[in-house]
Amino acid sequence: MQNRRIVSRAAGVALLILSLAALGAGGAAAQEGSADLVQRVLPNPNPEVELHWAKLPDGRTWGSTAGVDIDPTDGHVWVYDRCGGFALAGGCAANPELNPILKYNRFGAGLFVLPHGIHVDDDGNVWVTDSQGNDEIGHQVIKFSPEGEVLMTLGVAGQPGDDPEGVHLNEPCDVITWGPTGDIFVSDGHSGQNPDPPAGRTGRILKYDRDGNFIKQWGEIGFRPGQFRTPHAMEFDSQGRLFVADRGNHRIQIFDQEGELLDIYTQFSRIS
Repeated sequence: MQNRRIVSRAAGVALLILSLAALGAGGAAAQEGSADLVQRVLPNPNPEVELHWAKLPDGRTWGSTAGVDIDPTDGHVWVYDRCGGFALAGGCAANPELNPILKYNRFGAGLFVLPHGIHVDDDGNVWVTDSQGNDEIGHQVIKFSPEGEVLMTLGVAGQPGDDPEGVHLNEPCDVITWGPTGDIFVSDGHSGQNPDPPAGRTGRILKYDRDGNFIKQWGEIGFRPGQFRTPHAMEFDSQGRLFVADRGNHRIQIFDQEGELLDIYTQFSRIS
């Protein structure tokens, strides 16, 4: 047994010596090829960052800007700006004359309190959620044409609610459409992440057909699978599965389009 260990160790030392020799001989070549390797592995190892490329009209400065999407019809960038404000402070409610939605084209003046989620569908239409409200506007999802014409609204302006028929919305966070059918999905309930959400708040996903007719909803405020504490953002994968960022519960929940829970990913912090 002792002889076998000696032979084994000797073989290991010999292998190590040969490996080091090979590295020494090929070190220069390896260094020369490292840049090429990085270039092949990374699509852009030295990205160029262009600051201040998105210009606003004279006299206007950027506020909180948490929603950006790409128009699939022409590659242009859509973005919403909270009218120079941050959250509710000095935002669109205080500056109703400002257009919060910009493509480098802009529209939406006077329609939003706190624009929150933005989505551009396959036809280039722009969908925006308003996650707050006052007596006149808010708690809605608004669909615009690429030119800024209002094509559809979901929810009742200025009237929060969580009725089971999907007529009212209450702090809608995000909206997304499924291209093949045009079905509309809304994540509703921004305050559910709070330790003690106010009475009447919700945490749910609502599904409508392409014409805005209510189909179904699922979810409520809570910690259990299928419940939400602020369903903050949504995305589809190529199979049509709906990924929901459940911010207050620090997880992603995955559903089919009928609301059946498929999986949960929990390796996250305050996911947005």
